[in-house]
Amino acid sequence: MAKISIQTTRPVVPMIYAYTTPGVSYHDGWTKIGYTEQDVTTRIRQQTHTAGIQWELQWKKNALFDDGSGRSFRDSDFHAYLQKQGVPREAGTEWFQISGSDSKRMINDFRENCGVLKTIGTVAYELRSEQEQAVAQTFDYFQSHQNGEFLWNAKPRFGKTLATYDLCKRLKESKGKMACNILIVTNRPAIANSWYDDFVKFLGTESGFRFVSEVSALKGKPYVLTRYEYTDNLSSSGLASCIEFVSLQDLKGSLYFGGQYDKLKELVQMQWELLVIDEAHEGVDTSKTDVAFHQIKRNHTLHLSGTPFKALANDKFPADAIYNWTYADEQKAKRDWSDVEHNNPYENLPQLNLFTYQMSEIIRDQLQQGVEIEGETEEYAFDLNLFFSTKANGSFVYESSVDRFLNALTTQEKFPFSTPELRAELCHTFWLLDRVDSAKALAKKLKAHPVFKDYEIILAAGDGRLSEEDEAKKAYDKVRDAIDKYDKTITLSVGQLTTGITIPEWTAVLMLSNIKSPALYMQAAFRSQNPWRYTECGEMRVKQNAYVFDFDPARTLIIFEEFANDLNSSTSGGKGDSDSRKQNVRVLLNFFPVIGEDEQGEMVELDAEKVLSIPRRIRSLEVVRRGFMSNFLFQNIANIFNAPPEVIDIISSLPNAPEGDLVDVSPQTREDLYVNDEGEVDLPDEFVIGRSQKVFGDKIYGEITDTLAQKTEEIVAAPATTEQQQVERLQDVFKKELVAPVMQVTNDTYGADLKAKDSKKLKKQLEQKADKLVTQEYGNYSIQKKTLEAERQDVLKHLHETGQSAAEVNDHFDTLVQEATDAFKERVSTVLEETVPTLCEEVVKTVETQKRERTKETIEDAVRDHLRGFARTIPSFLMAYGDDSTTLETFDVIIPDEVFLEVTSITLDQFRLLRDGGSYIDAETGEEKHYPGKLFDHVVFDDSIKEFLALKVRLSNYFDDTQSEDIFDYIPPQKTNQIFTPKHIVKQMVDLLEQENPGCFDDPSKTFADLYMKSGLYIAEIVKRLFNSNGMKQAYPDKAKRLQHIFEKQVYGLAPTEIIYQIALHFILGFDDGNLIRNHHLRQCDALPLAKNGTLESKLDAIFDSIE
Repeated sequence: MAKISIQTTRPVVPMIYAYTTPGVSYHDGWTKIGYTEQDVTTRIRQQTHTAGIQWELQWKKNALFDDGSGRSFRDSDFHAYLQKQGVPREAGTEWFQISGSDSKRMINDFRENCGVLKTIGTVAYELRSEQEQAVAQTFDYFQSHQNGEFLWNAKPRFGKTLATYDLCKRLKESKGKMACNILIVTNRPAIANSWYDDFVKFLGTESGFRFVSEVSALKGKPYVLTRYEYTDNLSSSGLASCIEFVSLQDLKGSLYFGGQYDKLKELVQMQWELLVIDEAHEGVDTSKTDVAFHQIKRNHTLHLSGTPFKALANDKFPADAIYNWTYADEQKAKRDWSDVEHNNPYENLPQLNLFTYQMSEIIRDQLQQGVEIEGETEEYAFDLNLFFSTKANGSFVYESSVDRFLNALTTQEKFPFSTPELRAELCHTFWLLDRVDSAKALAKKLKAHPVFKDYEIILAAGDGRLSEEDEAKKAYDKVRDAIDKYDKTITLSVGQLTTGITIPEWTAVLMLSNIKSPALYMQAAFRSQNPWRYTECGEMRVKQNAYVFDFDPARTLIIFEEFANDLNSSTSGGKGDSDSRKQNVRVLLNFFPVIGEDEQGEMVELDAEKVLSIPRRIRSLEVVRRGFMSNFLFQNIANIFNAPPEVIDIISSLPNAPEGDLVDVSPQTREDLYVNDEGEVDLPDEFVIGRSQKVFGDKIYGEITDTLAQKTEEIVAAPATTEQQQVERLQDVFKKELVAPVMQVTNDTYGADLKAKDSKKLKKQLEQKADKLVTQEYGNYSIQKKTLEAERQDVLKHLHETGQSAAEVNDHFDTLVQEATDAFKERVSTVLEETVPTLCEEVVKTVETQKRERTKETIEDAVRDHLRGFARTIPSFLMAYGDDSTTLETFDVIIPDEVFLEVTSITLDQFRLLRDGGSYIDAETGEEKHYPGKLFDHVVFDDSIKEFLALKVRLSNYFDDTQSEDIFDYIPPQKTNQIFTPKHIVKQMVDLLEQENPGCFDDPSKTFADLYMKSGLYIAEIVKRLFNSNGMKQAYPDKAKRLQHIFEKQVYGLAPTEIIYQIALHFILGFDDGNLIRNHHLRQCDALPLAKNGTLESKLDAIFDSIE
């Protein structure tokens, strides 16, 4: 039988070749590079013989890599290699503008490097000291914290990419020969180039890393490998380590991370040494992002952010897992840069300048009158949020005051928009308010304002319908469109655009919101500090300064001081002595000057002393203006709950302002409110759990869990529904079946104890938690299901290799999907069993805490009312006994005990217990304990004393008719009979006296008496009329002798009590330094009972028996 012949393969030799065509002029300098599996000469003749073109072979090579693996390549691979290096290619052909010798050198390199382009030398670098510190601190932290997360809170221009790469090198060295793979994820794909450029410049392929990325911005870059190129080389040549750059959008678009597209599968399959999250504050703290990052297996995580305020506020990172590089650090580096070989990286960062204005001067009438809150007139301490508050109809509560403010901005020269020249410097500005309604009302006013109507007003205030991320993008687009179209813009925001965006054109921020957090304040302030270069009239201009305009100096300068000191570990959190804190302020002022109003209202640059003293002086002015009846004077009020009964009795005996008894404060009160040693409401877990069980019980716990589990199963099993529809339905069900019944029971149980706004806020919090729960759990399930479907399709494509039928494969994967679905439903049930009680306990803890805090605040307010009743006596004491040495510490020394008791109802020893604290015996345990006291803020107290005494001196010359006020305008009436007759009434009384006794003030023999002085105003007015009368001037031309005659021969006065006598005496003789009036007839004597019993005349004879 004849043999049969079977041949399934044939031998081939893959060849790559290059030739030129010397006779063809248009191809001079060009080389054709091709691939063939035939004889090279034969293949070239096929291409050239028809045209009769002469050719010249430059080289031919086996199309195999030189690594011994036997792997072949195609000409297209080499073509891409050439193009990456910038070799021009004739479109649609295999012709390249390169010489034969150069192409031969490059094919040799290509074969030797397995197609991976190697960098040609890198730049030697030395980290700056701040970069070295960041890298070293992070590396050390990772070595001692497996799965550690570290934050670089570093402002732009820190050099984060180089520092990160240096950290990567150290991590790789620590791994030895093991793979060290780095994944970089950013929300800004546009910054890909900076990561790539620094890789090429400082790391290069010689570092052992390869740069892998498929973001569009890096496509075609010479040293960038696609994922396929990298894995292809990895399988053959053992390239172990990579730095892969991925955009967050691509990551979240992958089905393996919660998206729809089958890509980036390798990211979930690899074990990463380090995940770097660039611009970590921008859109990477959402539930979907959390789900995506959860899929990445890594040993460590590095977060890079210039404004990580959410993370810092939430204590996401421990203190030793944060490296800070702040504004002050940056500006100091800018100033001190001395490396002449390199450009200063901080040179183009503008300097911030803070202008702060006392806006309360515009609304002084309101400060005097107080403000009505919930039907009661309260002390008005200026508050920007209150100033810009709105009515139900959308207009401002203080409409006329806001008008005066806008007019001041545009007309008074010290304000930023007052002249055309200033307005030209502030073409685009950012104004921050507290409420959306306030922003809308202000936008309406600006559009109608004679100056601001020329600006395009952008309202960047969300309505809550979009996500935070979408809202920010929408606001950013509105701002960019407006700035591109209009020469002048004003952006109004209630929090949007304060982070994550760059608007270079903004040159100033106006703070119209009462932000009290230094971090949030500076986050907003830095919006104007972005570098900006532009051309104007053919001239290149660079932003040099950026500005912050603020209208609440007390708040602002306190924030400034805190910001300066919180940058330093030795003074953060209130630590450090006053000299150290002042020095930190001085350092920051070098780079962040503050310009404020002096006493004449002129704008001057403030030094450290003024920055620290101005907020104190503003507070002290408010205290004096309120007659010392101000809560600014008090502190540590919560200590009342840990105070002994003696302290409660002392406070209860103080005169109250307004009238009312002190709410009961006893050990039982503390127990009922669960007040801890720090004076805070702190509910124990056992109370919360027990109360939650009682309020919600098995009905909520059991039924909700069962209902939600059933509804979840129905939604997941529903045919023809998209993933998004399922998520939305699940979220809707969770709101209806979890949040709604929990809130219904909460509202029914607590009723009036839960305010409507608190209920609304609580409901929103629960809905957010429910949405997050759905997003996370469904997200993980969705990823698992999509992964299985991708694997199913892959297996179905290769049935011929496995021998399985499509039905068998589908049955297998249907089973796996069903198992995943069952596991998801089981997981939902388990999570609900844990979550429902937890949510209910959080509700109980929130509401019960708020309930107790309101009671606690009521008690504390009552304590303050009583302390204000005491504080109202302070001006009287100062008027009677105060001098330049008077402080809180010496207050008890200058006042006689019996006078203090008479006026305040407490003894000096009792006052000292409130001020200094002291030891006492616990009635229940018999042990000695210490009450800390310190109910008075000594700084505000001392500053207010100085302010009052200075005012007393300024108003002491009652002969000056230009003065419209007197010191008694600042001394409130007391609980005793100390009520001062107003100055204008006194003048009317003296006018009437003169009408009834014409010429009485011209007669040196006339005598005048006030036998029941309260303030001395009446006698002072008499003295002034006598001193200024023509008759007295003729009789006593010498002013000194005239005054001496008046006091020795003409005026007499009696004061009923010691303190009133001292007050009247100091007022009437306040103009004198003690050298002029040595004899007078002002005495202490209560004339009222003497007049009643008919002995007044004889008493007067006894008192004034020496008078002729």
